[in-house]
Amino acid sequence: MKPAILSWGILATGGIANTFARGVAASQTGRLAAVGSRTPESAARFAREHGVPRAHGSYEALLADPEVQAVYVSPPHPFHAEWAIRAAAAGKHVLCEKPLAMNRAGAERIVAAAQTHGVLLMEAFMYRCHPQTAKVVELVRNGSLGRVGLVQAAFSFHAAFKPEGRHWGKALGGGGILDVGCYPVSLARLIAGAVDGRPFADPVSITGAGRLHPQTGVDAYAAATLKFGGGMIAQVSCGVGLQQDNAARIYGDQGWLLVPEPWVPAREGGTVQILLNRAGAAPQEISISAPPLYAIEADTFAAALFAGAKSVPAMTPEDTLGNMTVLDAWRAAIGLAYDADRV
Repeated sequence: MKPAILSWGILATGGIANTFARGVAASQTGRLAAVGSRTPESAARFAREHGVPRAHGSYEALLADPEVQAVYVSPPHPFHAEWAIRAAAAGKHVLCEKPLAMNRAGAERIVAAAQTHGVLLMEAFMYRCHPQTAKVVELVRNGSLGRVGLVQAAFSFHAAFKPEGRHWGKALGGGGILDVGCYPVSLARLIAGAVDGRPFADPVSITGAGRLHPQTGVDAYAAATLKFGGGMIAQVSCGVGLQQDNAARIYGDQGWLLVPEPWVPAREGGTVQILLNRAGAAPQEISISAPPLYAIEADTFAAALFAGAKSVPAMTPEDTLGNMTVLDAWRAAIGLAYDADRV
């Protein structure tokens, strides 16, 4: 029996939209139905490159397309809230790139719109859909590490300095915390929940430090310490102006786990390894094989939709709102505010 097929519309045509389009093409449940861009030329070019049957020269036209069932929202961060809300109002299911919004208040508006219009909503943390993440959670829950007390996770890269670009420009939501800091925060909250058999947990205290770029005012790099009610501590760091190992380490009283590729495991599909180190035993390399990462994300979203679920277990709206709360506090700790914070 053939699986049900979900017809996708791609809203915006940047780099991540191209990546997701390839994921849909490789998925078991998705087909590319349409693309919408701010210009007809960009939409047409994207459609040619990915074999998309309909190209719309505006986001509005994409949302009006009756063939589109779900929309992948991927413009720069400050535009997520507007277009996710408008997609929901158009009756389209919404997979929105992270961060869901610039702050928790914006995310709450998106969640409310999805609930009002009865559509499925997920923040696009693709790593949450990968079986590697499920394996990490399993190892925490089954006691392989003993009681987990510390998580260390980083996600940084060095982007060329373009003061008006999306990585460094404040008007486009630049800086590390919103772009990539959301990943280690979300993992820390996932692990803290797994320690106590819950989907996620929120920290009881957050301290942060960071360097704001003197020209644009966004965070070049930042670090935070999260303390959870069960006693677990997480040290997270990120940046758009710093190179790190981009790994995750989870420490328990009986062993520790190294995850070398936590955020983008086998983008094009294949096998990744995690390393389990237990006291008194030889290190154990655990291999996990899976299809292309973004195909898994598309199939995970579709599976929840076809099952009639109210949310996608990999990243529920409640989980997203908790994550946004931490990001808000982290930014406040280093004095980073955007225009959206003043609305």
